Amino acid sequence: MSRRMLDQTAATMPAYHVDSADPQRLRKAIEDVRLGTSRWRLALTLAWLDIRNRYRGSVLGPFWLTLSTGVMLAGLGLLYARLFDLPLREYLPHLAVSLVIWNAISQMVNDATTSLTSSEAIIRQLPLPYTVHALRCAMRNGIIAAHNLPLILLVFLLCGHLPGPEALLAIPGFILIAINAVAAALFLGMLCARFRDIAPIVGSIMQLAFFLTPILWKPKLLGGWEVWMPLNPFYALLETVRGPLVEGGGPPLAWLAAILYTLATVAMAAAFFVRFRSRVAFWV
Repeated sequence: MSRRMLDQTAATMPAYHVDSADPQRLRKAIEDVRLGTSRWRLALTLAWLDIRNRYRGSVLGPFWLTLSTGVMLAGLGLLYARLFDLPLREYLPHLAVSLVIWNAISQMVNDATTSLTSSEAIIRQLPLPYTVHALRCAMRNGIIAAHNLPLILLVFLLCGHLPGPEALLAIPGFILIAINAVAAALFLGMLCARFRDIAPIVGSIMQLAFFLTPILWKPKLLGGWEVWMPLNPFYALLETVRGPLVEGGGPPLAWLAAILYTLATVAMAAAFFVRFRSRVAFWV
């Protein structure tokens, strides 16, 4: 390789200089985030490649998830509408949005635990910003979740449910979920790279959260306990999308809680990333 080619390669790769006397953790973390976000096209390409490899040889590909979600939606809708004595046309839109968004959140959280360990070969061989791997994880799950969104439209059409202009508030809700997905991919990715026992613990927590979050049931069934629901972060994030699409905007307290939880998640991920970023290559 010529000297000119070496110079060009060095110019496109982030420089990593280790000085124990002056680690400059904050500057390097900011540089990692800046370079990583500027290479979002690379993260998107890797995410799309992951999906293609995961469903290689499959006829329906990611639409198998759409089919299974649709079957689950029909079965649970008929059963729980009867159990809760609710009109199917009223209950099904609630269940459709809840189930689709919850599946996206749950898959993102579980996948975040392996966002870095699954990229071990790349991390050990290329000086690529770790932010790229977090974006790759979030984008991969975002693309898969997008395959289920048509189910919501189909249910709305079948039930005659037409959201009003407040449905546009679902866009900020999706943005909040995306921010949490990237932050979780960084934080849980690093934490689970260091402590491998945490990944199954996270999976168990998500299974419990499914029943504690109003997905199959409505918050109003709690009666006076409904005011405590914003303490559940999954409910708050879920409500920022479900509220505008189903309930005419959602309670302001849920929006406030979702924003506060997002800020806390980003702050926690940032603090952990600044402090331990230099150790990731040894942990994976």
